[in-house]
Amino acid sequence: MQTTQEAAERIRVQGLVQGVGFRPTVWRLARRYGLRGSVANDGQGVSIHVCGPVAALDRFAAALLREAPPLARIDRIEREPTAVLPQHPDFRILGSHATSIRTGVVPDAAACPECVQEVFDPFARRYRYPFTNCTRCGPRLSIIEAIPYDRATTTMRAFAMCPQCSAEYADPADRRFHAQPIACHACGPRAWLERADGAPVAVDAFTMLDDVDAVCTLLQRGHIVAIKGLGGFQLACDACNEAAVARLRQLKRRSRKPFALMARDVETVRRYCVVTEGEEALLRSPAGPIVVLDATGPERVAESVAPGVKTLGFMLPNTPLHHLMLRRMDRPIVLTSGNRSDEPQCIDNAEARARLGGIAEYFLMHNRDVARRVDDSVVREMAGAPRVLRRGRGYAPAPLSLALGFSAAPAVLAMGGELKNTFCLLRDGRAIVSHHMGDLEDALTYADYRSSVEQYLKLFEHEPRIVAVDCHPEYLSRKWGQELSARWGASLLEVQHHHAHIAACLAENAFPLEGGPVIGVALDGLGFGTDGTLWGGEFLLADYRVCKRLGTFKPVAMPGGEQAVYEPWRNTYAHLMAEMGWARFAMNYAELDLYRFLEAKPRRLLDRMISRGINSPLASSCGRLFDAVAAAAGVCRERVTYEGEAAVALEALVDERTLKEEDELLAYPFAIPRLKSVHLPYVEPLAMWQALLGDLLLGTPVPVIAARFHKGLAVVITRMVDTLSREAGGDKPVRTVALSGGVFQNRVLLEQVTARLKAIGFEVLTHRHVPSNDGGLALGQAAVAAARSLTNSQ
Repeated sequence: MQTTQEAAERIRVQGLVQGVGFRPTVWRLARRYGLRGSVANDGQGVSIHVCGPVAALDRFAAALLREAPPLARIDRIEREPTAVLPQHPDFRILGSHATSIRTGVVPDAAACPECVQEVFDPFARRYRYPFTNCTRCGPRLSIIEAIPYDRATTTMRAFAMCPQCSAEYADPADRRFHAQPIACHACGPRAWLERADGAPVAVDAFTMLDDVDAVCTLLQRGHIVAIKGLGGFQLACDACNEAAVARLRQLKRRSRKPFALMARDVETVRRYCVVTEGEEALLRSPAGPIVVLDATGPERVAESVAPGVKTLGFMLPNTPLHHLMLRRMDRPIVLTSGNRSDEPQCIDNAEARARLGGIAEYFLMHNRDVARRVDDSVVREMAGAPRVLRRGRGYAPAPLSLALGFSAAPAVLAMGGELKNTFCLLRDGRAIVSHHMGDLEDALTYADYRSSVEQYLKLFEHEPRIVAVDCHPEYLSRKWGQELSARWGASLLEVQHHHAHIAACLAENAFPLEGGPVIGVALDGLGFGTDGTLWGGEFLLADYRVCKRLGTFKPVAMPGGEQAVYEPWRNTYAHLMAEMGWARFAMNYAELDLYRFLEAKPRRLLDRMISRGINSPLASSCGRLFDAVAAAAGVCRERVTYEGEAAVALEALVDERTLKEEDELLAYPFAIPRLKSVHLPYVEPLAMWQALLGDLLLGTPVPVIAARFHKGLAVVITRMVDTLSREAGGDKPVRTVALSGGVFQNRVLLEQVTARLKAIGFEVLTHRHVPSNDGGLALGQAAVAAARSLTNSQ
């Protein structure tokens, strides 16, 4: 009688495989294929010791990839034969082993359909329980304090499981097997409503089911409520109540920046926005981000929700608490971060009472601690793909796998930039980009940034040998990076701002380490250049290790320095003086409202500042060109309340028919001469200004002007890339282009440039998983540092 040949293997699975129901999946598959052995979590992922027929082992390994849980992401499976056969006759799930940390932390996930169904089922024991979750959904990053991911290493350790939750937790066949935040009414966190003035709240007065349900009534009555969400506090009000939204703006000190919205379902969102199939998938995804949508639905929210733009940022409820709160709400609510403008989001109850008490009239509190602040992610569909504009809840800190070769690099900590900051840990060929931190100019945000860096280093047992920083001498991220490198004895590496932008684009596209140079187009507001000047519209020949500046935008003064970022007319004046001077401008365009506006400004002072270089640095900034054009057209002319507001408003005004159907000869022209000082080709906007000012004289509608500017800019960028690719490549032109920088968050420009470059045969690399703005800088810094270290070690 012939016996079936057996073998034993150690199988190592790496990736996002903890806290997602991976071990129960392994247990189920092992039983299906008649295998015996064990599975356990450890610091490197999931370890499987399995024994059985050889053919069954192969089918088992294939099924691991094919049937992984929804939130899992397998980066690597390693199979190693072993002579040690399991002695027990079945397959078991073992406890976690604390070993060297090499596994990922799963992002927080929106409530899954099964949990939502339970929450609204009167016969389920978690009926109306706002903290219902399972291995397919719920908090992760926002509650974890150490790896391996077990209840004892999360903020849920304060809640002892009741017998029923314990039974579910211990049953491999249950979807709550080892769901670390598992809880119910009997044993878990609880939510309650309180007034900001400290007076008692009588829910009976609202004739509602409970405190969470009462919040809906408060919102419907025009109140502002602070709500403790997954990654921190949020401020909410009725999005269709103009008085409530305007009051929230005033109290939060947020003048015009759009508010995020939440609606109970996609059908409600469609009343206000057009939602494509891809956008609906994003809204319903486990990440549950804010999705930027075209606000062309049949109904309108309050004007103060998103003044000056034609888009709205919507998300669906991402926790059972939000689902319960909005069940009776038949219109959207504003749901913005719980802070005053530019400050970090509150995460602690006492802190929220102190900092938000002057904004919210009521608080919906709960007693599950938030381990770290995690802002909502923001995503927009552009050029046929979803693009992350802000990376937070639902996406961070899922690691990004880099190209082959990076795994040999030493551990890197990249500090990021000053605005829209993130930081990055790189090791073993994987990059962990942090959740969105914000602008470090704010003292509270900077303190939170420093704390978060320490938390990540501890959480991932990361010991950097290289600290990568921006070249700007005054960036707080750079200064702290210098302190850390000195403390640890680690190498300090400077990475030029725009090189980091391009390297980030290469890294997230897994561009080969030895893939050769690309033409990098980095368009943003400002970055410190290698020549000590401010850059912001750059054409580079770059790979991971080096970059060379091939072309640029025309350097123009910024009278008032940072003041020019917030007063767009200053950029208009500087551009016009650089192009034609006041006498010529006055002679040809004195009948324009723009002339009268600038005539009333302190021109003599501005002229002296520019001519003497007093607080008027030259900048080759594409972002400031957008400001100048917007202000000239009468858009956000006097002042903006956040960087890029004028550009956002100008994009919103673009006339689609002009953009797509008008003869290309009417697009505003740009020339490409060379700078005398350094002989670099540059984008010269004189002809563009003459055409734009001529259109203003003719009374051309601003939407047409906006379209002609965007189209003309896309044309000259394409021309510049085509020219430089041939000059840089010699006999073999460079045919790959990487687009990066915050300006490429402009959908019109990104789609125009991408389409035009592809039409003439270029391969175009763009951002999808990390922001093209400064939120992606840290990834690029880390990639450059790793690549250079590998070169130095050879």
